[in-house]
Formats: sequence, C-alpha cells, structure tokens
Amino acid sequence: TIQISLLKETAQVSRALMLRMKIRHKSPNSAIPVSVCCAASSRGNMTAASFAYGFRLFSAPAGFIFLALKNDLNLTMEPAMSEAEKARLIMKTLDELYPQPPIPLHHSDPFTLLVSVVLSAQTTDAMVNRVTPELFERAPTPEKLSQMTEEEILQIIKPCGLAPRKARALRELANILVEKHASRVPQSFEELEALPGVGHKTASVVMAQAFGIPAFPVDTHIHRLAARWGLSSGKSVVQTERDLKRIFPKEHWNKLHLQIIYFGREYCPARNHDPQQCPLCSKIAV
Repeated sequence: TIQISLLKETAQVSRALMLRMKIRHKSPNSAIPVSVCCAASSRGNMTAASFAYGFRLFSAPAGFIFLALKNDLNLTMEPAMSEAEKARLIMKTLDELYPQPPIPLHHSDPFTLLVSVVLSAQTTDAMVNRVTPELFERAPTPEKLSQMTEEEILQIIKPCGLAPRKARALRELANILVEKHASRVPQSFEELEALPGVGHKTASVVMAQAFGIPAFPVDTHIHRLAARWGLSSGKSVVQTERDLKRIFPKEHWNKLHLQIIYFGREYCPARNHDPQQCPLCSKIAV
C-alpha cells in the first residue's frame, strides 16, 4: 500500500488528508514497498515530496515524484474511507470480536454500579473490583454507606487512586441519595451530575449500563481510538463524545462504548502499538 499524506499548515493545526493507493509492481517477483509524504503550502499546493523506495530515500519536487511513480508502477487510486464507511467497518469488526461485551465493573444494582464508577477514576477496573466486595458487604445500600464514617470507607478503598477524596464523596453521595432521592439512584443526567464525585462520564456510564438509556461515555481508550481512527480531532473528550454520537447510530452507543474499551485494551494500546497488526488501524488509521 502507498500512503500519501498531504499536510496543509494552518495557524493552529496541521490536518492530514490521507489517500490510499493499491499498487502492483510491474514485476510481481520484485515488489518493493513504497511510501510517499508530500508537503503542501498554506494554500494546499504540493511543493515537495520525499519517498522511500526499498531501502533508498529520495527527495524531489512533488511533480517529479509522481511522474517517477507513474512510470514505474501501475497505480489505482482510491479515496480514503468516509466516516459512514468507517463506522460500518468498526461496528462489524467489534460485533465479531465482542458480540456481548460484559460490564467490566462488578455490581448488583444501580447503586453499586454508581459507587464502582466513582471509584474507577484514576484507577483500573481490576483494582475497583478488588476493593468493592468488602465495601458492598458492609454497605450494600445508600443507608448503610451513609452510616459509615469517612475513615472507615477510606480504609477499604485505600488501594484506589485519590482514595481520601473518593471516601468523602461517597459518604456525601450516600447522604444525598437517602435525603433527596428516597435512597434511589436518579435516572437523569442533571440529577446524577449534581452528586458529589459524579461527572458527565460517570453519569453517562450509569445511564447507559444501569438504566439502558443511550449514552456514549468517553474514557481514555475511546478518546485515543477516536483520534487514531480519524473520527474526532482528539482536542477534548467533550468533542470526541459529540463526534461519536454524530457518526454512530444511537441504538448502538451503549454496546459500542464497551466494545471500543475492550478493543483498545486488547488490540490498540497507547504504547508499543503496531498499526499494521491491528484489525482496525491497519484499515482506517490516519
């Protein structure tokens, strides 16, 4: 595959426009991988390019590069995938890999899920699942949790990151649920986000996983992969969530956000990632 990047500089961002080209060398027995990178002026005109041909690196005006390629290779140019095409491929691939993705945080009801998600900030799901059995044995309800002291909660959740802040938030959260919500977890974003320790992502997880209300919680894996796949600019999780909700059908949000998390952990890590070995990055990464 030949990959051409046209880089158009602006004051704040350089946006890569990708073209993928299927190539076949004239001599099938001596196929040589070729990669091309073309620099563009601020008006988008290609001014120069460099390309690696086998083990030799060349640099020349872009026009000469393309003439050389045309003379030596039979090229068929295909435009990059559209967002809709990427979305279909992503959903198909993830449905094959994770047809029924489980909720990673162990819980038994909306309240225990809410507590687990609050604890998961700056902490792995595995660590949360290690501390919650003892916590839920002592405090399976908002009433029981509100009766524990902040220090008692802290001693149980201490292995989790930001434990002192979370212990305080959980006790206050339990009190509010008892006093204002009849010991029930509210089913609206506004009421959930008003609780201590609950931000938009936590509220989205609870709405999606506890109540089945369409939401698209964006964690670090989803934020990373959305940018890697060219679905969002990666400027903020708010923008990523907005873009993913626009691209994917609403009825797929709840399942898809879990599928992307599992995929990111297994196939698409932040470090030491080989795009060519990734089932999706090898096809749609920018």
